[in-house]
Amino acid sequence: MKNKFLLSIISAFMLNIASAVSYKSAETDAYIAKYKQTAIEQMKKYKIPASITLAQGILESGSGRSDLAVKANNHFGIKCTNDYKGKTYYKKDDKRRDCFRVYANASESFVDHSLFLQRAHYAPLFQLKITDYKGWANGLKKCGYATNPKYPSLIIEVIEQNKLYVYDDANYQDNSKKDDGGKKDNVVPDNDRRRRNDGEEVNPVKDKKADNVDIRKGDNRVEINGVRCVQIKPGDTFYSLSKKYDLTVDKLKTLNDFPSNYTLKVGEYVFLKRKRRSYRALDYHVVEPGETMLSISQYYGVQLEQLKKHNKKITGEPKVGTKVLLH
Repeated sequence: MKNKFLLSIISAFMLNIASAVSYKSAETDAYIAKYKQTAIEQMKKYKIPASITLAQGILESGSGRSDLAVKANNHFGIKCTNDYKGKTYYKKDDKRRDCFRVYANASESFVDHSLFLQRAHYAPLFQLKITDYKGWANGLKKCGYATNPKYPSLIIEVIEQNKLYVYDDANYQDNSKKDDGGKKDNVVPDNDRRRRNDGEEVNPVKDKKADNVDIRKGDNRVEINGVRCVQIKPGDTFYSLSKKYDLTVDKLKTLNDFPSNYTLKVGEYVFLKRKRRSYRALDYHVVEPGETMLSISQYYGVQLEQLKKHNKKITGEPKVGTKVLLH
């Protein structure tokens, strides 16, 4: 009797731990900001809830940082099928050496995900309402998309913690575009990619409370590479940040390697402490269009001068496809 009682306590404790898992992080926020519009476009064309697409991408790719996403641009864990004729990438999954599809870029992966769900055995999903994300999450498991029995609950947790269901609303408007002059997903370029050779998800936010380290209303500080920073919201300026965090404007610009004429962008991260000399969790970052050494240094929390020292062969701004060493 005592053993049963003890087991029930342990079970309840483990359940509480499981339910306490957080899918909120600076990296996930950046992934959502970068790909929400792509997910909405796919929803309009293929009738797949944007929340489901984003949640699957976050889970399957570790918010764009998994080995599969980095090396194969595969954000949804889609494997090779008999009719697939494209490039392939092999890694251990259900089998010791499973074959996965390779894409030229992340956008191709999102499109192929939509096309993949058009297969006949996924047809029951399209009988559900576009706003029924719970039905879709459970339906994906029933239709054989994933083998993990907890897959539906994981998808639902990601959606609800990040409020992804708002993107399923036909009337949704991205107000962030109005704040930055219409620039798409105005965050530090390519916030979805953190490179690691073993494919495991990397979370540089070391403090579990990092997403809300200060209980004061309106404080949204986090940590990247172990360095305190703040995400820029509409209305933030260097002056307002300097007053709020007791730093001079010049000090803020120096800490972030910003030129004197730098303009803050909604969604990007501004460091409140000196960035580190390297980023040890990953080896390198692959450059994509629009990225600069500054944006890469900001994304990984690495001093710009040190990043350049790690990459002495790179003169000026790196070309697309270049591997930028992080240590």
